[in-house]
Amino acid sequence: MLPSKAKWNFINMNDNSFLIDDTLSSLTNQLLYQRKIETKEEAKHFLHPQLEQLHDPLSMHDMKKAVERVRDAVAKQQRILVFGDYDADGVSSTAVLVETLREMGAIVDYYIPNRFTEGYGPNEAAFRQAKEHGVQLIITVDTGIAAHHEANVAEQLGMDLIITDHHEVQETLPNAYAVVHPKCSSDYPFQELAGVGVAFKLAHALLEQFPKHLLDLVAIGTIADLVPLIGENRVLAYYGLQALTRSIRPGVQQLKEVCGIEGHMTEDDVGFSIGPRLNAVGRLQDAAPAVELLLTEENEEAAYLANQINALNEERKQIVADIAEEAEAMLQVAGTELPPVIVVAKEGWNQGVLGIVASRLVNRYDRPVIALTVDQEANIAKGSARSIEAFDLFTNCMEVRDLFTHFGGHAQAAGMTLPIENVDLLRDKLCEQADLQLTAEDFRQTLRIDSSLLLKDVCLQTIEEINALAPFGMGNPKPLFCLESYAPVEMRQLGSKLNHLKLKLREEDHELDAIGFGLGDLYPRISPHSPISIVGELSINEWNGRKKPQIMMRDVKVANRQLFDYRGNRHLQKVMKDVPTHNGIAIFFQPMTEKDDWVFEHVDAWEILDDDMVEEIPLEQVDHLILMDLPPSLHRLSIVLQKMTPHNIYACYYTEEAAFLNTVPTREHFKWFYGMLMKRKQFHLDREGPKLAQYKGWTYDTVKFIANVFSELEFVKIENGLITLHANPTKKDLTASTLYQSKQQHLHVEQTLYFSTYKQLKQWFDEQINGVFPLKEEVINES
Repeated sequence: MLPSKAKWNFINMNDNSFLIDDTLSSLTNQLLYQRKIETKEEAKHFLHPQLEQLHDPLSMHDMKKAVERVRDAVAKQQRILVFGDYDADGVSSTAVLVETLREMGAIVDYYIPNRFTEGYGPNEAAFRQAKEHGVQLIITVDTGIAAHHEANVAEQLGMDLIITDHHEVQETLPNAYAVVHPKCSSDYPFQELAGVGVAFKLAHALLEQFPKHLLDLVAIGTIADLVPLIGENRVLAYYGLQALTRSIRPGVQQLKEVCGIEGHMTEDDVGFSIGPRLNAVGRLQDAAPAVELLLTEENEEAAYLANQINALNEERKQIVADIAEEAEAMLQVAGTELPPVIVVAKEGWNQGVLGIVASRLVNRYDRPVIALTVDQEANIAKGSARSIEAFDLFTNCMEVRDLFTHFGGHAQAAGMTLPIENVDLLRDKLCEQADLQLTAEDFRQTLRIDSSLLLKDVCLQTIEEINALAPFGMGNPKPLFCLESYAPVEMRQLGSKLNHLKLKLREEDHELDAIGFGLGDLYPRISPHSPISIVGELSINEWNGRKKPQIMMRDVKVANRQLFDYRGNRHLQKVMKDVPTHNGIAIFFQPMTEKDDWVFEHVDAWEILDDDMVEEIPLEQVDHLILMDLPPSLHRLSIVLQKMTPHNIYACYYTEEAAFLNTVPTREHFKWFYGMLMKRKQFHLDREGPKLAQYKGWTYDTVKFIANVFSELEFVKIENGLITLHANPTKKDLTASTLYQSKQQHLHVEQTLYFSTYKQLKQWFDEQINGVFPLKEEVINES
């Protein structure tokens, strides 16, 4: 058995409840219904988005007022400053508005605050600097909705401030000339635009025609900012990806070059390649090069900037890996019992990547994580937090708001600054709150599975049908499918560190590759013969012009008891390194020797030397039972199995002898040997036994065994190796000999446990256990 890492929630569907459009397949109808699309018209708009579905930009709060002020500034050639943010949404928003204003003939510049010296959002020093440079109008993009102080500063300095933003609106709006925001009033029908989406709406209103040439930039910010890809965002991303595919913008072309992107652009290309590179700039330094890359019209400059940004991203990845490794080392030093909330802090960590580090640790440990960098001189710790679904970061941190000097965020992510002396107190307080709120199940993420599929139903047509629902993202996640109970025909680890897993599944003449990035550690925990169930996303693998379906695994489980067959393996110390140590027991039926001490380095070890010891075994299920040698009887092992009911059995028994099986001599062997003794009258076992064995083609052990059985039955007498016949022996059957019985029993043990096939051995183990403690599998259903 191998439990899944996550909870698997199958979305329960009534067979007739999702028939939306009878011209679509049952699978498409089901997936649409699960995305809250319930009418044929909604399905049409979702599957075939049209630009006409976009709303009038002038219906957004303060849009008309903002447009009039910008046009007046352009007409009067007043200096305009676009104030942006340092993430991918922020730099693409900045590029959209700067390009638009340049088209209008404006005198315009842009400003991106430095993450490390200025922090997020507008600040007074930057506004005063703008005033010194003659700026008369400041327009924020992707920021500003909480800039109350800075709005008052702008007014005092005689500059007008237009705020365009998409972040959460507070109780009162800043005292700005205009606040363009989809959530400020109910007049605008869609409230989930990204910052670049709001900037694009302003550009549309200013240009008085739909600016298709900006859609490539809109797609970058919209997808990278993880806003829900529904409604207007879906339309913008859908057409924006088409624009990115055919974009002649030098910066986009060079970004695609360094990312290795060819052909049709997808949301994954933006989310996992372009977005991270643009984000990397602001995480490590001033974000201006990212804006310049998107704005430049020169191919040579674009190539230079793209390569510079790509190098920064490589540096960013290494920094993240180093910090994550240090953080994990801290947790290992702290002990095996992880706290319910992880707080890690160290001097010198790069503040710009701590959100990524926290996310990585959440994915690994399934609990809230706060990652902080420490500044001893300033006596502050500053960083980011990420959480699990069951623990609301914002609410819980607000309970200890007095510990922070600065705090902001939402349920799943937050940023914070606090005095160093409050770090331990913060950890203690949040752990106390988590202990009261969370159960063991809360520390497991949930996978919501759209449907179960048969392997033979997974084909290119099915995947292309699913891809019609793209672009995928928040609000429209990639469908997750479950393939249940397929024994892999191939299984191997991939990658230089063997940290990825590849399986090949087969049903009749259908084959499917299953790839699991980061799942390589499961390789030794899956028996090659075990039927497994996997959850993942279907995709198409294209190589050398050939296309074939594959599934990208998100999680794996084995519902049944597993048998790991290491019989006869003489390298058990290497094998044992792969045996999980939690709740594992190694069993010895023969007395342990010094050479067996290495076992204690991996698991607990018990000696079961007689039936009394068997009776003392507690009735308690174990996860991993390791059998280190053969029992004297099948009965003794059967009782052990029934008491321990293991989830996984490791058959590790072997012998130093070249021939493991010593066959019991037949009656003909005994008859011939007795006849020989009657003729010879006496026989010296030690001197003549080896020669006799060679003559008959027996083993010397066979000769000794026959002689000892005869001695026990009092047919012969053995003194100092000399065998002589009893004068009048009592007639007895060979089975009356305990030695003979023991040999027969040992033979039966060997035949059952050592020389059986895998299937036979697995069946025997299951038969011993299942009659006492049958295993049950629980599946969570979500309606």
